[in-house]
Amino acid sequence: MRAPVSVRDMADLNEPQNVSTKYPGPPFETPKVPGPASISDMDPRPDHGEDSYVGHGRLEGRRALITGGDSGIGRAVAIAYAREGADVVLNYLPDEQQDAEDTARYVEQAGRRAHLVPGDLSDESFCTDLVSAAVDFLGGIDLLTFVGGRMPTIDGIEDFETSNWQNVVDVNLSSLFWITKAAKRHFGPGAVITVTSSEQAFQPSPSLVEYAVTKAGISNWARAMAAQLASEGIRVNAVAPGPFYTPLQPASDPKQKLENFGGSGPYGRPGQPAELASTYVYLASQEASYTSGETIAVTGAIPIH
Repeated sequence: MRAPVSVRDMADLNEPQNVSTKYPGPPFETPKVPGPASISDMDPRPDHGEDSYVGHGRLEGRRALITGGDSGIGRAVAIAYAREGADVVLNYLPDEQQDAEDTARYVEQAGRRAHLVPGDLSDESFCTDLVSAAVDFLGGIDLLTFVGGRMPTIDGIEDFETSNWQNVVDVNLSSLFWITKAAKRHFGPGAVITVTSSEQAFQPSPSLVEYAVTKAGISNWARAMAAQLASEGIRVNAVAPGPFYTPLQPASDPKQKLENFGGSGPYGRPGQPAELASTYVYLASQEASYTSGETIAVTGAIPIH
């Protein structure tokens, strides 16, 4: 595994690198875990930018609510937002408390404030309370970033269960409506909503039908909401990751797929959360002021249509 890069070694970090060997590829030793999984369950440990992400003040003074902020992509985004100058509120499941506290420490080490609000996004009343807690702590919300989600693997339609389907829809998709409705009255011009879609929205896997349907809905939600909110100066965009190495995999993927995760792509490896954080920062920043209604795919050269 490539050694962690410290902030003081930025000269080396900025040197051109072979993207296919920058991080480890399969086989992975990470065990299958009855989710939710933790960063500590993963071998090798994912890179969230803890030792490498350097901010440039692009989000100075902004106030961010991030779902799924304990680990994986959400943790990388929280670290990056904080180092760019934003205070953050992190949502996650109660079982993910240890990872969330660790993420909060990185935010505070960046000189920014962090507040932890555990809870289940499938609960509409909790989603409303989450916004209230964020506003109470931050004094408002400028950046609303949705990362948290569920990805069940279901091999055949005969295994389809309505209760599981409803939970996936509520966590991945309904929560966008509930939280945005509650947060909108606190937005001002320049507020930004960023949602997390997936390559599965465009090229769904047979065993991820339920997940893929919600991710396609998320991309459509971003397009429609961008048009609806444009006149108020609010931007809405989506990020569509390819295979990224996060605790979502040991909690969701079968063991064989987990061992070989990301190996079939052009890079021969999955992406690391640290490689995705800058996309969220760009969309949240004023550098993207004319970008709205878009879905940015970050797939490691895996073509999507």
